[in-house]
Amino acid sequence: MTPPNSIKIAVESLSAFYGPDPSLRNITLPIPARSIMGIIGPSGSGKTTFLRTLNRLNDLKPESRIEGRVLLDGQDIYHPAFDVVSLRKRVGMVFALPMPLPMSIADNITYGPRLAGIRNRARLDNLIETSLKSAFLWDEVKNRLSSSAMRLSGGQQQRLCLARTLAMEPEVILLDEPCSGLDPISTARIEEALTLLKNQYTVVLVTNNTKQAARVADRTAFFLMGELVEVDETRRIFTVPRDSRTGDYVTGRFG
Repeated sequence: MTPPNSIKIAVESLSAFYGPDPSLRNITLPIPARSIMGIIGPSGSGKTTFLRTLNRLNDLKPESRIEGRVLLDGQDIYHPAFDVVSLRKRVGMVFALPMPLPMSIADNITYGPRLAGIRNRARLDNLIETSLKSAFLWDEVKNRLSSSAMRLSGGQQQRLCLARTLAMEPEVILLDEPCSGLDPISTARIEEALTLLKNQYTVVLVTNNTKQAARVADRTAFFLMGELVEVDETRRIFTVPRDSRTGDYVTGRFG
């Protein structure tokens, strides 16, 4: 396990393109291990594009390319020899829209581990319980694990997606606006889960809710029009930002 306060992901001079013009411009951002890095900024600022560069989901778009480097534990994930399948196991992702698989709650959790070759029933049962507990969902579903995941509420489905990611035992969890469509109670449960998960995982949270970043992030980065304006301890970003544009955004003057 990477020691806390060391750098888990080092983004160096990163620019990302989906055509001739860059979606991200010259981003350099160290992401400490076992912490929550909040990514804020208005729509179109490049937050989701940045998140997708961290586990190479941008590779799925043929016209995409990057310049610069993304280092995971010191290894360049864009090096031709880097194993992308292994990368996506180590760096899991939860999307804004809950996407449970059309199968039982238990099978949602074990789907990834089974594909990875895990067959031991006791191991799978343990993954089901520990993952659902970590996502603050176990007590709500433990007596109906064989029922369809599609019958869960939206908030429960999102926590199931988080549990499904945790079942793959990643090192990094990427979250792209995971609470954007959720009610306050479901949002609070996910935030509580993230606050505990950072003791074991490195978390990168993209959010359009500045108050959410203020509540849960240890450090926060402000993106604007594809550029990183500033990054600092969350408390400083929201109280004494160095750049006036950051202050204008977090106080609601634009965005």
